[in-house]
Amino acid sequence: MTSVNWLEETNKRKEELIATTQQFLQIKSVLDPESAREGAPFGEGIRQALDFALGVCEKAGMTTKDVRGYAGHAEFGQGEELIGILSHVDVVPEGDGWCTPPYAAEIVDGRLVARGAIDDKGPTMAAIFAAKIVMELGLPLSKRVRFIFGTDEESSWQCVNTYFETEEMPTMGFTPDADFPLIYAEKGLTDLSLRQKLESFQSLGIPAAENVEAKLVSLQAGLRMNMVPDKAVATLAPIGLNSEAIEQSYRKHLDATGLKGKAEEQDGLVVLHMEGVSVHGMDPSKGVNAGTELIHFLRTLSLDERGAVFVGLADRYLHKQYYGEAIGIAHNDEEMGALTVNTGVIEYDEKQDALFRLNIRYPHSVAFEKWSAVLAERFSEGAFTLEVAEHLTPHRVDPNHPLVTTLQRVYTEQTGEEAGIIAIGGATYGRSLDVGVAFGPLFPGRPDSAHQRDEYIFVDDLIKATAIYAQAIYELAK
Repeated sequence: MTSVNWLEETNKRKEELIATTQQFLQIKSVLDPESAREGAPFGEGIRQALDFALGVCEKAGMTTKDVRGYAGHAEFGQGEELIGILSHVDVVPEGDGWCTPPYAAEIVDGRLVARGAIDDKGPTMAAIFAAKIVMELGLPLSKRVRFIFGTDEESSWQCVNTYFETEEMPTMGFTPDADFPLIYAEKGLTDLSLRQKLESFQSLGIPAAENVEAKLVSLQAGLRMNMVPDKAVATLAPIGLNSEAIEQSYRKHLDATGLKGKAEEQDGLVVLHMEGVSVHGMDPSKGVNAGTELIHFLRTLSLDERGAVFVGLADRYLHKQYYGEAIGIAHNDEEMGALTVNTGVIEYDEKQDALFRLNIRYPHSVAFEKWSAVLAERFSEGAFTLEVAEHLTPHRVDPNHPLVTTLQRVYTEQTGEEAGIIAIGGATYGRSLDVGVAFGPLFPGRPDSAHQRDEYIFVDDLIKATAIYAQAIYELAK
């Protein structure tokens, strides 16, 4: 065990660390297809941020490589094994309503405020300065250390996918882009579409519905599969019931359930609006799905045959079915938690395809092939077919692996707090490594300001994280 006082060494470089981080944050590195070119596939701002990070590393004495602008790396040390530190230089759009300019990187009440302060430019620079400390102290290493900088983590991960087509996979490593103490396991992530073509429904040969009260003309809810929809709109053509009766029934439903919405007549049609509560799709039970709630009301009406099949399947299998119980795919895991189902997008048009777009997250102890086959079978009743838009398999590092135990020990020694390990339903860059975990920078009890207006990191937390990363790099590579 080295006797280096890592926090003291970090504080010696505090002013330089803060100033360099501010310069990094002042670069607007948002995806910009209009300025994309060869060598800058995601736009000039992201290219500039990648160059800045590589430049800081090169100035510190690391060897650098640019992988066609999709990613870059910086390396130091010697040895066969490779320790990877994977972070990203792109940020989400800034949005409105900031108290300070989002790229000014001002310090307000001890907080460094900027888009990317916590996700992920602040911790990226903390890790770089941590490596600088190790290098400047001349500590002996038996392994190489490589920073890998991605450029579109906030969109499609083309960066790391392209990078690892040609570059070496680290022996082990971490991403400074999540929570302390340590995230060792991440659920499988799937974006799925259940599609019913009009001709496929017609091939079922379902007889015309009798005593129809209304025809479902259209329904739309949600924009993204990984978010609970907070708005939904359905258009009905009155048949057995007049517009006033449908509107009155809907208002009674809203009163009885405490939900918010409205009903209005437009050109002889009834338009129903439903409001929900949007949350991240990793835990849909915390939100209110406007789409399935609206469908739950529609189930009380006698609809046309296609509308009735669409609404019936959705109400039975998706309304408040956060864990897939009714479908028959519920599965709970002691480590990773339960399989979750989020109905993120619903689209229905009487003359077009009908769609449910689902975001399903599942633990490592149940196979994708098993539950997806059950899901496909259930919805085949209504001539829906399953399409896989994206599938990331579960990621888990053995809790006894030296990567995990070393980082736990470092965290405890630096903070004096027990370093528990965490399993999550989200996705971090840790899963891009064969053996990778997420390690900070958000300390327990701190609110997460990532992707929000006035995003920030406490300056003290930035310093503390740098000290932790410095010891971690040394301990892993010594």
